[in-house]
Amino acid sequence: MIEFLNFYLIPGLVLGSIYALGAIGVTLTFGILRFANFAHGETMTLGAFIAFSLASFTGWHPFAVLPLAMAFTALAVLGMDRLFFRPLRHGSTIILVIASFGLMLMVRSLVQLIWGAKLRSFGQGIQIPWLLFDALRVFPKHVTIVCSAIVLMLAVHLLLTRTRAGKAMRAMADSPDLARLTGIDTERVILTTWIVGAGLAAAAGVFLAYDTHVESQLGFKLLLPIFAAALLGGIGRPYGAMAGGLVIGLVEELSTYPWIGTDALVPPGYKTGVAFAIMVAILIWRPSGLFRGRVF
Repeated sequence: MIEFLNFYLIPGLVLGSIYALGAIGVTLTFGILRFANFAHGETMTLGAFIAFSLASFTGWHPFAVLPLAMAFTALAVLGMDRLFFRPLRHGSTIILVIASFGLMLMVRSLVQLIWGAKLRSFGQGIQIPWLLFDALRVFPKHVTIVCSAIVLMLAVHLLLTRTRAGKAMRAMADSPDLARLTGIDTERVILTTWIVGAGLAAAAGVFLAYDTHVESQLGFKLLLPIFAAALLGGIGRPYGAMAGGLVIGLVEELSTYPWIGTDALVPPGYKTGVAFAIMVAILIWRPSGLFRGRVF
């Protein structure tokens, strides 16, 4: 039982909290701008490398430079929107999807050109886990990641429910034309969506890089699970994205537990396939997701 908690359940919660942050940005973009942004994973990579550079330059803890990394990533994404998405916004959805795919390749190549393709580390050293109840091992970095993710998700909740910008985002997600007729500045809502999504994506990238390492393929590896989380929760439903991220993270880790016999139920190298299987099943049997999101 202790082995199950230490090596499967706790890592699943950590991974699920990271997926949840990434999925919120995907579902907001899909719900408000009506297209699947394949460059979202590279936004995570960009945020992780910006935080790595800031931490290396200042000597600060990665979480201390996280707000700056989120801000710089948001500025970069606003520039991408200005150059690539805004001119195509009134065209066909498939054009935006193809543009996002091309931007994904461009950002990844730019990251490799600037920072290289080798693995990097935030240099936190070997962490000694806290030992609880003489058996339960909890790493301080995992507690920090989960608590920080909860704070960010709470901030999203307050933004959507307590601010005019959040209410405008919800109105535009329901009906852009009606929102425009009621006097809502839709361009400002779009900019807010990009800023929120980019900031959360940067945080997710930093959290995963802090837990593992910084690499140019970091965001690409997260792309499938966060899309699966967004679909599972329901497109356009931020709370669904949070729940979907936690479910996908937990299912991925728990699928490698030896439920039958002594061998892993699913080999660790194939656990991402579990996310793909869940995504396909949701698209077939419940395309609106658990929280009854939009079906386009």
